[in-house]
Amino acid sequence: MIDLLEECRGAKRIGISGHARPDGDCVGAVLGLQMYLQKSLPDAEVKVYLEKPSEIFSEIKGFDKIISDFPEEKPFDVFFALDTDAERMGDAEKYFRAAVKKINIDHHLRVTGSGDINHIDSTVGSTCELIYDLMEEDGLDKDIAMALYIGIIHDTGVFQYSCTTPATMEKGAKLISYGFDFYRLIQETFFQKTYVQAQIMGRALMESIRFLDGRCIVSVVDKKTMEFYKVDTKDLDGIVNQLRNIKGVECAIFMYQTGVLEYKVSLRSSEKVNAAEVASFFGGGGHARAAGCTMSGTFHDCVNNLSLHIEKQLKA
Repeated sequence: MIDLLEECRGAKRIGISGHARPDGDCVGAVLGLQMYLQKSLPDAEVKVYLEKPSEIFSEIKGFDKIISDFPEEKPFDVFFALDTDAERMGDAEKYFRAAVKKINIDHHLRVTGSGDINHIDSTVGSTCELIYDLMEEDGLDKDIAMALYIGIIHDTGVFQYSCTTPATMEKGAKLISYGFDFYRLIQETFFQKTYVQAQIMGRALMESIRFLDGRCIVSVVDKKTMEFYKVDTKDLDGIVNQLRNIKGVECAIFMYQTGVLEYKVSLRSSEKVNAAEVASFFGGGGHARAAGCTMSGTFHDCVNNLSLHIEKQLKA
């Protein structure tokens, strides 16, 4: 455990960032920590640098203050990398590398720590849960609690995934006691889809293919299809989870095209397949039941390469 306030004591400029293509856990963690540090250390300047997140998180206080153009900055006294290691920070990596003190807080399996100070715990379901554990209770308030709660529900699948523990549930209960509308937040940030998001999900499900005796399923969306529906990558969230929900499926693969012969791959699995282990063969990582990577080649090349590792685990 680290003492957040002690590590930042005396710092005049503090920066915080997370990974590229930020999800709910990443957004909740960076904004929750920003509010906590600004409240506890009023003399410090605390900035958040992050690729523009989805508008579904716009109700979190400080969302409109996120800096997404990554201007040149003089070195920070302290810089936090949350929910990632330095290599996945995108344009914010330069701030982290140049900082006087670098602090890395994460819960992903493959992360060993990129900072001078590292707090890495892969047994915890979300980075927001880790941040909660590091905060003094008297420094929490309704806005901070809401940010952390959003992060926890997104990385635990609203307390459905195997990373959910009794301690996770206890923290969730404590956070909702601050009085925000948690039911509406779950609906609007996790379950609710726009009409076009529902359309692209329907298309992906309709064109999915089952293989390995029906125990694995895959679907892909290419750039042409994304342009036809006028969607971006944020509109594809949730498709892989829906594929995984199909009866009899032990491992779901969803891919979308990012370039010529290049795909972003998401994996969701049962306890019979370690998704992070599969993704790690291709330079990715994540969690045992949810992981991802980027792959090169044709769609069929990628599926064939993934299936070799998935099949090996299923047979075992």
